[in-house]
Amino acid sequence: MEAFEKLVSMLDYPMYVVTTSAGDKRAGCLVGFTSQVSIGPPRFMVGLSEKNHTYRVACDATHLAVHLLPRRHSELARLFGSETGDRTDKFARTAWHEGPHGLPILEDAAGWFVGEVLSRYDVGDHVGFLLQPVEGDAPDTFDQLVTFADVRDLEPGHEA
Repeated sequence: MEAFEKLVSMLDYPMYVVTTSAGDKRAGCLVGFTSQVSIGPPRFMVGLSEKNHTYRVACDATHLAVHLLPRRHSELARLFGSETGDRTDKFARTAWHEGPHGLPILEDAAGWFVGEVLSRYDVGDHVGFLLQPVEGDAPDTFDQLVTFADVRDLEPGHEA
């Protein structure tokens, strides 16, 4: 529907980098389809494209890490949004450490949380991963965050 596409294209929502691991595989990508979906109990939904390398790794993962990026580190959003893990080791190009459940945690994130994957839902050209937050790190305040307007011009590593 044209009105819907026009409306959502004008929104400037935060962008996230989602990372995960399963076995000896690590993956991460820039994600715009996210939402808190429950307060009590806390739940968060992350949409991953079925064509994405991160989606394929996440299918075997028990947890995902969800990162917010400060605008001063927008190059991370560009790395995780325009490169594909099928060809590029994104983690070789940024600082990270192993966090809860063996997940890669980005050093330059403004804040992050790890969520246990409770279920997965086919939501169209993406799969929704329903997460229960289990651990994380949040600052007292945020600088300006990377939003859709900051990455609108990106050519994605995979089409949606």
